[in-house]
Amino acid sequence: MGRKEFYWYYKLHATTAIFPTRSDGKLSKYKHLGKAGSQTYIDAIEQITARTRIEALDRSIEALRQGLKDLVEETSKYNKE
Repeated sequence: MGRKEFYWYYKLHATTAIFPTRSDGKLSKYKHLGKAGSQTYIDAIEQITARTRIEALDRSIEALRQGLKDLVEETSKYNKE
């Protein structure tokens, strides 16, 4: 009889090949992370979390810039009247 155990592993999947392979250094769309809790998995989660925070900060900065631009435009209209 065959084995009836399940093995869960994680991998990153990109839309384009960006991950270097171990054997020949070519690029791949996939990066094997192994089981949850492995050091590679933990490092990837930390990197994804950092990227998510940076993207949120970028969105906040852009919203503040747009708000400042709108405020300056409204203020200049008010001062002309």
